Amino acid sequence: MDRKKFFLNFLFGIGTAVAIPSLAASCNNDDAPPVKEPITAPNDCAISPAETGGPFPIRNPTQLIRQNIIGDRKGIPLSIRIKVENTRNNCQPLQGVLVDIWHCDAQGNYSEYRGQLDGNFRSTHFLRGRQVTGSDGFATFKSIYPGWYPGRAPHLHLEILRADETSLLITQTAFPEEISNTVYATKDYKGSFDTPNADDGIFEGSLNRSMANSVTGNTTDGYTLTETIKVAY
Repeated sequence: MDRKKFFLNFLFGIGTAVAIPSLAASCNNDDAPPVKEPITAPNDCAISPAETGGPFPIRNPTQLIRQNIIGDRKGIPLSIRIKVENTRNNCQPLQGVLVDIWHCDAQGNYSEYRGQLDGNFRSTHFLRGRQVTGSDGFATFKSIYPGWYPGRAPHLHLEILRADETSLLITQTAFPEEISNTVYATKDYKGSFDTPNADDGIFEGSLNRSMANSVTGNTTDGYTLTETIKVAY
């Protein structure tokens, strides 16, 4: 069993149910070569990788319909441009779907929860928001560059939903390490991350399709992240 599946099984408390059949299969096929999952190129018209929503999802996104999600957080400005495409229509832009995003602050803390690195944030709602895609398939947000916390590479959480709030996909976006290192050397951050993208248990096996399409800018003017999420609508 690969590390990513183990992590997800542990998270949801079903590790035993999945591990036993996998172990049995390995015992019965000692001479069989390992089965590798097919690698999908980032530009293929295929559904984006499904990932865990993590332990800190948005509690009530209908109350957070806003473009500016910064709140009182400090950090390097980040403009987030999410394009949603429909794999059932040759990956044409998808209008009118909901895009929820959430991520940690410069110190690795999430709003709406307590017992984290830096205190209790249950009564706050920073760095969370919802927008609707336009005719070009884009939803945009004004935020700050996310920080990091132990055991995870820097990342952004996203969920794409129909207008009736039926979930189409939960996924995550990775950041280029060289840009993260530059950002984390500035005053509001806590220095270099402890987990590279390649060692992150969530991105294992999907990093080539989870990496942001582009992150451009600088620490003076801020950065712009552009990412395409593909769903079957």
